[in-house]
Amino acid sequence: MKKIKNLLFLGLFTLTSCLDILDKEPLDIISDQTVWNDPVLIDSYLVECYYKTSVMVNETPGYFTYGGNYWWSEAGMGMFWINEIADEAKANWEYNTADVVNFKANGVNINGGLLEWWDMSYNVIRALNEFIQRLPDSPMDEKLKNERIAEARFLRAFNYFAMVKRYGGVPLITVPQGLNDPYEELYPKRNSEQEIYDFILEEMDDIIDNNYLYETVSGDNLGRPSKYAALALKSRAALYAGSIAQFGKVQKDGLLGIPSSIADHYYRESYKASKEIGKKHSLYRNDNDKVTNFKNIFLVKNNSEVIFAKRHNSTPVSLTSGDVNGGHSWGYDFAQCPKPHSWNAGNKDAAYLEMAEAFEHIDGTPGTLDRTKVQQGLWTTDELWKDKDPRFFATLYTQNTAWKGTKVDYHNGLIKPDGSILNDGAYEGVSALGTQSVDNSFGTGFGVMKYLDETCNTLSFPAFSKTDYLVFRYGEILLNLAEAAFELGETGEALSAVNEIRKRAGIQEHTSIDRDKIRHERRVELAFEGHRYWDVRRWRIAEDVLSKPNSGLRYILDYETGKYKIEVLADVDGTSKSPHFPESNYYLPITLKRTGNNPNLEENPGYQN
Repeated sequence: MKKIKNLLFLGLFTLTSCLDILDKEPLDIISDQTVWNDPVLIDSYLVECYYKTSVMVNETPGYFTYGGNYWWSEAGMGMFWINEIADEAKANWEYNTADVVNFKANGVNINGGLLEWWDMSYNVIRALNEFIQRLPDSPMDEKLKNERIAEARFLRAFNYFAMVKRYGGVPLITVPQGLNDPYEELYPKRNSEQEIYDFILEEMDDIIDNNYLYETVSGDNLGRPSKYAALALKSRAALYAGSIAQFGKVQKDGLLGIPSSIADHYYRESYKASKEIGKKHSLYRNDNDKVTNFKNIFLVKNNSEVIFAKRHNSTPVSLTSGDVNGGHSWGYDFAQCPKPHSWNAGNKDAAYLEMAEAFEHIDGTPGTLDRTKVQQGLWTTDELWKDKDPRFFATLYTQNTAWKGTKVDYHNGLIKPDGSILNDGAYEGVSALGTQSVDNSFGTGFGVMKYLDETCNTLSFPAFSKTDYLVFRYGEILLNLAEAAFELGETGEALSAVNEIRKRAGIQEHTSIDRDKIRHERRVELAFEGHRYWDVRRWRIAEDVLSKPNSGLRYILDYETGKYKIEVLADVDGTSKSPHFPESNYYLPITLKRTGNNPNLEENPGYQN
């Protein structure tokens, strides 16, 4: 008898309805007939698919997460790697950083590694295909059937989007495979990149046009995708397809790339979807203080900006059960917060100085430091960061940032009255090292404030976070709209969309718009949300942007004045591990293992033995 195993209700989005299955027979011995005739078990099956998709929505690496390694999970360190392989931050913990550093310096080779998605996605897709095929014959209410099938199709499309942006074309499988299926179905060839994008958009169009998903989700349905989540997936996927058509190249007889002649088609689809979302969602503007307001986009649950969120609460999971994906919570605060910290650690993403400089001043002037000037004389941090974009303070922490009733202290060295610098110990009761204990070769002088919840108890381990992860928010959609509109020649609408973001942030609005301004706004507004790496890849500028040395700051405290001598730290990644993005990495390898198992899979260019 076929088994249905592990139908847990730890759900990706903490779905709380219809999941009281504890009075049922053990789930590892439930027959097919029982499952597909019991609405509660049917819901459990779908929730398991949500759960398995959970490792994907915040870019947690997909090959040691589900029931795997704690440190590679979203309860541990996994969700930070997408920031650290971009030009946003360096990996600042010793735990499992070697893969990140090597990927960033050398790229990925034919054996694969970081960012793998293939096996996890096809496991979920197989389960979703089964669900979509079997549910029509179940005794469920017809309307509920349509809703649940639409959810499954949304999740399947989400998985294919995760795949196509990594590998380009992949086999498109939409029905359950059986052992007796023909050879070409058991060992399928790759569909083209264009075919995968078109499938995603067509699936979302059908779901949207037929109103299969909720107009609004609330109560027990919070965490399920709404119609606007489907529109958001369409907005993002169509924008990616447009970029690849415009800036990429068609390779391998059309397997990779999209003809440039149809770039406008995809931009138009993204544009229309983004406009439709604006009828329902709006930017969060509830707090008068601009810094507080931007922080609360990520801390206030179910606010007007949230389109689709991976829901968390503070319910912990067992670290010994093998289920380490965060369950109803995740490990964000414990890894990312400044000290005090139970392991004397934190600051997982050490943000680069270049990322800090990307934030303009409120008058719209560039935020780039005069690096010669700031290394002369002494400075207060108020002088150093005077009149910065409020999003700077809501996104990053640095020297003297307020935190839990004290201030973050990165100072590294103490200037004594005689002008000498003390690098350890103390002088007249003043320590040479701040509480963050950063030395010259480790750290950048910055951490990530975005998503941090000061109420989370990081003095205990594990300190599970209850903040939701925002999969789609309206700020991104406005920037999708701006980019698509600009590429379509609708510059007025592009300018208006960007200025709506800037006005909410509290900085000077633009009087004109261009491609660089739109891309810059994405970099700042969406920093540390998992977008930057994929953006520079789809724009085909990663070879330049991700192949540059990065910097940090050293704050040296002056004993007499309380000000700081500033040193710019060059090459903080290390000269032997300087970032390098090879052209081949615009597509990840299919890998020797997979092409060996399926001879019909063609390897991506640049990955030869």
